[in-house]
Formats: sequence, C-alpha cells, structure tokens
Amino acid sequence: MTVLSGTVLLTGASGGIGHAIARAVAPTSAELILSGRRTELLDPLAGELGARVIACDLGVREDVKRLVEQAGQVDVLIANAGVPAGGLLDELTQEQIDHMLEVNLRATIALARALAPGMVERRRGHLVFMSSLQGKASTPVSSVYCATKFGVRGFALALREDLRRHTVGVSVVLPGFIRDAGMFADAEVKLPPGVGTRSPEDVARAVVSAIERNRAEVAVAPVGLRLGAAVASVAPAVSAAVSRRLGSARIAERVVAGQRANR
Repeated sequence: MTVLSGTVLLTGASGGIGHAIARAVAPTSAELILSGRRTELLDPLAGELGARVIACDLGVREDVKRLVEQAGQVDVLIANAGVPAGGLLDELTQEQIDHMLEVNLRATIALARALAPGMVERRRGHLVFMSSLQGKASTPVSSVYCATKFGVRGFALALREDLRRHTVGVSVVLPGFIRDAGMFADAEVKLPPGVGTRSPEDVARAVVSAIERNRAEVAVAPVGLRLGAAVASVAPAVSAAVSRRLGSARIAERVVAGQRANR
C-alpha cells in the first residue's frame, strides 16, 4: 500500500495545474481534499472526483489554521498554491510583497509544521512542495518571486533530511514554462523558438512520481532548461551573463507584464 492510498490535501486546486494534479492522485486516494479560494471552480471538480472541498485563502492566517483543523488526519500534503510575485522591487508595495511571501512561503511552512507531526507519529506520509526552476535559477524582474521559490526549495530539502529518520518523505517539484495553465500560461507570452514548455499533466505526473518514489527534487522542463538551471545553481554570474545575451530579460518582462493584473 502506497502513501497515496491515504488522505491527500491539495492546495491551489482551483487552477489548471491543480486540476491536473487532482485528477492524477484521485484514483488511488482514500480521500482527496481540494483547497482554494474559488469554490465555484472546486465544486464541479470535487463532484467529478468524489473529493471534499475546503475553501481557504492562504493569505489569511486564520484560514490556514481552519484548513488544518477541518482537514483532520492528512497522509499527503501537496502544497501547490501560489501567487504571481513578479516585478521590480521598487514598483511593489510592501503590502503586495507581504502577501506574496505569506501565500508562497509562510503558508507552505505553516501547513507543513501543522501536518508533519501526525505523519511522524504514524511513521507514514509525504509532503510535496511546488517550487519552480526559478528556485534554482534567478531571473530578472522577479526578485520577490525568486525569494519565495528559493525559500520553498531550501525549506523542502532541509526538512527532507529532518524527517527521513521518521520514514516521512519530502519532495520539491520545479516546473519551468507550463503551457495551457498556471502563471506563465496566464501571461500569454510567446517564447523564442527552441524554448520548450511542458503541460499541466506533466506536472501532475511529476508529483505522483515524487511521492511514489520519494524523490527529493523533480524538474518539469525540457533538458535544455534543466541544464541551464543546474549551471545557474553553481555559476550564477556566468549563467546570468549567458541568459542576458539570449534575451532572458525581455522574456521576464513580458511574463511579469502579463501577470501584473493578478498580483
């Protein structure tokens, strides 16, 4: 029996990537709990999958506490929720920055802190955290977003070591450019030739693989982008210089511009 046969809590379930993950984990879950702000998008999915819905705004700390209380015993947490956090630092208000940090980083840590002790006691469970390739390779016009995604990745990898002796798994998933759903797709940016994308279903398969194989880190991107992120993690200045020559700043500015209304 795999850990996926237990109760799974999925945050950020109202978006397209959340839908894909929900459909991927539902067949083997004893209970699937879908969480998000937009219940009008969650209710039809819950009806399709036989899941339970808990409305929650992760930017509200009392909502996070209520989510934990109402979810009860959770065997798998898939912390998928996130908000766009692009923009130059001086164009963001402190309130916007606080909200980005609250949803993308603080709520993720709070959910793990609340749910991990039960998994440790049962010596069974898994925590999946959604980071990004921007959690390994920083990009222009995205300092706060990169801060949250580097933070999620670092938190996940360190927590994995802390929980390993308790047979509780921890994984981090790093999507690149995802078509058809998610923040990049919402920005409606056309990438240069040769820069590939992946689908929401690819992300969902990565999540399932991470849980079933207890993988530390799974990147969801073409080989070229994965290699670029790997180089950036060990030689950031060199990687940034190459990226500038390839026009990364223009792409980043277009993505941020497309997301600006959703901050």
